Amino acid sequence: MDRERLPTQLFFGITPEEYRSIKQRYFGLVTLVDQSIGAILECLERFGLSDHTIVVHTSDHGDSLGAHHLFGKETMFEEATRVPLLIHLPGQTRSKTVSHPVSHIDFVPTLLDLLRQPGHPQCAGKSFLPSINESAPVPENVFIEWAPNRTKIKKGTRLARRRMVKRAVEESTRTLVSPDGWKLCLRDKDSNELYNLKNDPFETGNLYSDRQYASVISQLAGEVHRWQRSTNDKLRL
Repeated sequence: MDRERLPTQLFFGITPEEYRSIKQRYFGLVTLVDQSIGAILECLERFGLSDHTIVVHTSDHGDSLGAHHLFGKETMFEEATRVPLLIHLPGQTRSKTVSHPVSHIDFVPTLLDLLRQPGHPQCAGKSFLPSINESAPVPENVFIEWAPNRTKIKKGTRLARRRMVKRAVEESTRTLVSPDGWKLCLRDKDSNELYNLKNDPFETGNLYSDRQYASVISQLAGEVHRWQRSTNDKLRL
């Protein structure tokens, strides 16, 4: 963790001691995951299955862990949306890093491709096997969606005023991350955001209100709306 990015002020009533405990538990869970993956790989080796098994390690979301003065998930910041993706193929002898982003909806088409099975019309994603096999496909936009969370808000919550928390969990967001590093977040109830991840990887400066980026916003918003039409998404942004 980058110590310079740790919050100098702790929000939501969290004390420094509680924050330290949160970090300790998080790093403990990381260690547990590492040990568990090692146990799975050792088991595959012991039963002679490692040369016949595709191993994929990923996660459903990240954790803010204090970045942007936030904790948990349920945001579109990189800390919450970026996840690990490690793939090991049978007989693989060397590693490779794919720099451009891919999406979870690409997993099923990719695994079917690896197993030499036909794709399914319900699969919205595309196989990223060409990226694994050295051929260079044209990187595509990645779309991220957040739908309202109907979690019951407890009385006396320290997160914020109940109406503010209610508004936050009930909003919807549609996000696009482009291959060249632009990230646009469009919302139905809250402020929109635009970041250049190459120049601002920590998303500290929202460029959405800067007129010089109007053409970028228009282009990316058009891509979001096209994606909505293709997935029959009726949300008005």
